[in-house]
Amino acid sequence: MHVPDGMINLPVSAAAGVVAAGAVAVSLRGARRELGDGPLAEGHGAERTAPLAGLVAAFVFAVQMLNFPVAAGTSGHLLGGALAAILVGPFTGVLCIAVVLLMQGILFADGGLTALGVNITVMGVVTVLVSYGIFRALLRVLPRGRHSVTGSAFVAALVSVPASAAAFTLLYAIGGTTDVPIGKMLTAMVGVHVLIGIGEAAITALTVGAVIAVRPDLVHGARGLAAPLKLRVNGELVDAPAPASVPTAAPAAARSPRGLLAAGLGTALLLAGVVSFYASASPDGLEKVAADKGFDKKVEEHAAADSPLADYGVGDISNTRLSGGLAGVIGVGATVVVGSGIFYVVHRRRTTRSTSAPSTAERA
Repeated sequence: MHVPDGMINLPVSAAAGVVAAGAVAVSLRGARRELGDGPLAEGHGAERTAPLAGLVAAFVFAVQMLNFPVAAGTSGHLLGGALAAILVGPFTGVLCIAVVLLMQGILFADGGLTALGVNITVMGVVTVLVSYGIFRALLRVLPRGRHSVTGSAFVAALVSVPASAAAFTLLYAIGGTTDVPIGKMLTAMVGVHVLIGIGEAAITALTVGAVIAVRPDLVHGARGLAAPLKLRVNGELVDAPAPASVPTAAPAAARSPRGLLAAGLGTALLLAGVVSFYASASPDGLEKVAADKGFDKKVEEHAAADSPLADYGVGDISNTRLSGGLAGVIGVGATVVVGSGIFYVVHRRRTTRSTSAPSTAERA
């Protein structure tokens, strides 16, 4: 659902840019807490948490290259807001999607540059807010456990996609550049994106479930799900004493995430470099509805159309499979480097502020 330049007018695009910039600013502050409060960060710092968040951004980039068919002549792809929010937290999740959209717009001419604020708002902010709100609400009423996390992730991701489509339709109703019946447009957009949402939900639940199976401590949305053991004493429930520590069993927070990082990066490179060649070539939901309803008439050529990586190919390589695969590998590499760098700086700023803040005794 990458909105191109010219589909929504400049005033509304600028307003959406302000909203997106505000959301990113708020997320930068929130991400400092998310990156520093998890069990992985305890006693270690940004060298562990930043690469993990950067990997999530790179994985979302890779999976977005895998368009899957949803109806005759229509395809869909992962938006990723729900997946990122559940894995690394909602604030960090917004930043992950913003990094992905920035890389796609600048390097691959995917999603307009003047529409970057629209895309971050619709594909990042809306999906994260809707999905994480639903996810947390479901966990409050469902039994504690891994199945509840994956099931909640499925529902949250499913709902987030048509919500994003509805948000785009609202923006188009305000600042669309072509006169079309908004009611019919909303029906078509939400209808096709419900189908895309099923694919999004499956990918999200499978990925979250796979990470929980090997490192549940690394899933932000799964923290605190293990209910403390209770004992009944004199008719009252009290917390059970902590079991004696076993020297040979290292706590999960102390284990290095290198194995998971290597596996995740390898999977992202495989998906973007090899599997993406077999992705559906049909237009995605927004492109298909825009063509059918006629609101793509004023779409402008992308400002980065001359990029050597435009349309996810390397311009000087004639072999389509090699060109697309290499472009995907470059995209994953660029996203993980840029994303990890941003998250490293965010985490370091939090650490610096924490260490530089005077203690209570010093202030006294």
